[in-house]
Amino acid sequence: MENMKTEIKTHSNTLVQACKNCKKDFTTEGEDFNFYEKIRVPPPTWCPECRQLRRYAWRNERTLYRRNCDLCGKNTVTIYSSNKPHKVYCNECWWGDGWDASSYGRDFDFSRPFFEQFAELQLDVPRMALLNKNSVNSDYTNHSGDNKNVYLSFSSFFDENVMYSTWVFHSRDCTDCTFIYEKGERLYEIIDSRTCYQCQYGLFLKDCSNCLYCYDCRGCNNCFMSSNLRNKSYVFKNKQYTREEYLKKMKDYELLSFVIREGLNKEWKDLMEQHSIHRYVISERNINSIGNLLYDCKNVIQSFEIYNGEDARYLYSCREIKDSMDLYHVGMNVELCYELQGCTRTSNCQFCHLCYDNMNVMYSDTCQNSQNLFGCVSVKKGEYMIFNKKYSKADYEALKEKIIEHMKKTGEYGEFFPPQNAPVYYNETQGALYEPMSKIEVLTKGWHWEENVPGTFGKETIPSALIPDKIEDVPDSYLSEIFSCTTCSKNYNITHNELLFYRKENLPFPRRCPNCRYKTRFDLRPPRRLWHRACMCDRNDHGHAGQCDNEFETTHSPDRLEKVYCESCYNKEVY
Repeated sequence: MENMKTEIKTHSNTLVQACKNCKKDFTTEGEDFNFYEKIRVPPPTWCPECRQLRRYAWRNERTLYRRNCDLCGKNTVTIYSSNKPHKVYCNECWWGDGWDASSYGRDFDFSRPFFEQFAELQLDVPRMALLNKNSVNSDYTNHSGDNKNVYLSFSSFFDENVMYSTWVFHSRDCTDCTFIYEKGERLYEIIDSRTCYQCQYGLFLKDCSNCLYCYDCRGCNNCFMSSNLRNKSYVFKNKQYTREEYLKKMKDYELLSFVIREGLNKEWKDLMEQHSIHRYVISERNINSIGNLLYDCKNVIQSFEIYNGEDARYLYSCREIKDSMDLYHVGMNVELCYELQGCTRTSNCQFCHLCYDNMNVMYSDTCQNSQNLFGCVSVKKGEYMIFNKKYSKADYEALKEKIIEHMKKTGEYGEFFPPQNAPVYYNETQGALYEPMSKIEVLTKGWHWEENVPGTFGKETIPSALIPDKIEDVPDSYLSEIFSCTTCSKNYNITHNELLFYRKENLPFPRRCPNCRYKTRFDLRPPRRLWHRACMCDRNDHGHAGQCDNEFETTHSPDRLEKVYCESCYNKEVY
């Protein structure tokens, strides 16, 4: 592998260099160097944003296929299409005793680059169809665990009766929800919320119940089409009413009607964009932390969607992290880790993909319950292994250091796996959502594109225009019908539990497929990026004359319409 040269300018405790991927200058701070020295890796050659892009390219979270298990032959649900060259075992076979990962062990060839050899090992060693542990009746879930009766949901843990949702924890009876951090129940189309009950269409809710079409509300119940409320009840379109008046107002809306609901969806988005106050970032109970959607963090910098983090940088969607950097969807008791994607319960692990319950593991893929691994694939309960081959402790340590020196010479050491080695292709991954690229752009980079993404078109048995306006008029026979998404035209169907949920919660039958519903929620969430802006508050009763002069880093880009306030002005307005 060519050892690319990078123009470097050093300034005291910082390093300024051009990113090898995007060619833009980025800065490595002194605190970063302290961490790199602790884990004995060189500073990265890609900027933080491109490092995250590289991890995106390895995460197929929600594109599911069916293919036969390469061991037992059973047709199974998997994230790997049938045209992928990798061996794929159903989860029962992968976790079973019918094969041994060490049988694929091989010697390292010091005449060739590490990543080239590792890609060959990936092709030979069986992969698990889905990352789904300790769950009951939850076959259609990925990056998930400890669930019961969970369907087409991703990054979900400790849930029951959850459908079409993403990043949901300790919740039950929820459908079409995204980022429910804790204890949601009977929720529909709720985003980035906590401890809520029987709410529909809400963003940034906490401790709320029976709230519909609300934004940034806390401790509220029985509120409708309102925003920036605290500990309120019976508020209708941000106006306080008595209980009797509120219930009378609500009777004027036929919420069973799909047509009425479509109008309310547009009104809700207009409420958030035009008529609400937006806090510059969501940051609660944090110390010396920079980012958005940070909770109970200390010294967490340039990070997004973090719960209980300490001394960490460049994290995305992580929980319970300490003394780590550059992680994506990692959590649950993680310490001293770097450049991981989709890993949990790990200590002193670097450059790993889909590895759970490990310690002292480097450059490994889909390894579980192991320690002291280097360059391994699909190892279970392994120890002192390199390229899936077992060594004594002394031999392992000596060979590992020798390989590291080799990787330094080839320019590989200190970098995450290249996207062209990923067992999934870019348009299947989260990168297609967070950093969309055309097929030509992806192929020009040398990365891969999946031509046969799942989905059928033109097979619908009932046109969308003939679906009844109200759920009470939808017959049970719809469980055997096929429908066409009004957004992308892809065919979809519904399940028995799904129909029961719509009837129980008085929700109209959906006209869009699950992926398009997910994309709508995705677009409502704040981006994982910060812009420098000034507070937009111009109220004289907020402690300043004329325009507030506070400046900050915010997830609201300058070209957006929302009214963005600094912390002081936001608190004076909302509380």
